[in-house]
Amino acid sequence: MPEEEAPELMTVKETAEYLRIPLPTVYYLVQRGQLPAIQIGGRWRIKRSLLDTEILKKDEGGQPTVLVVDDDPALQTLFKQFLKKAGFGRIVVGSGAEAIAHAEKQGFDLVFLDLKLPDIPGDELYAKLKDIHPDLPIVIITGYPDSETLSKILASGPVTVIKKPIEFEQLNRTVKILGHKGAGQEAGA
Repeated sequence: MPEEEAPELMTVKETAEYLRIPLPTVYYLVQRGQLPAIQIGGRWRIKRSLLDTEILKKDEGGQPTVLVVDDDPALQTLFKQFLKKAGFGRIVVGSGAEAIAHAEKQGFDLVFLDLKLPDIPGDELYAKLKDIHPDLPIVIITGYPDSETLSKILASGPVTVIKKPIEFEQLNRTVKILGHKGAGQEAGA
């Protein structure tokens, strides 16, 4: 029994420390049903085993896999460096056609999608990816936050948007909010 370092049912504070995310974020994720939690005596308790398998994907023996769709070589490099440091499997493509081909072949834990691509408008690609994998979390990357393309995507439901220029720390916060472990503190890009 002394093997177990964290209890099976963790408090919100313990969960925040375990996931290394801010306390308000844990409350937010619990209230939205995005963390496996139960209420006991009016207090939230989070099941560690479910956190490990469903959120952190520890038992799958593999790292989370991320698809990045952006035709900017500088951004592709930033994503490759960040995702490597964060321990993600990664596929970085520069067109919508390549993104669809990869999505049809395998599942992803997360997608970063640029709205301005050379072949397919971002909103159409977003819809196609959602058709292939309805539960796929897609983070929109855009230099044009007021664009009509983004408005069409927002009309379909809540979505995470990152504005360009993108910074390493911004990526780190985003993947953590979405329930993944980010690149460690030593990752000074």
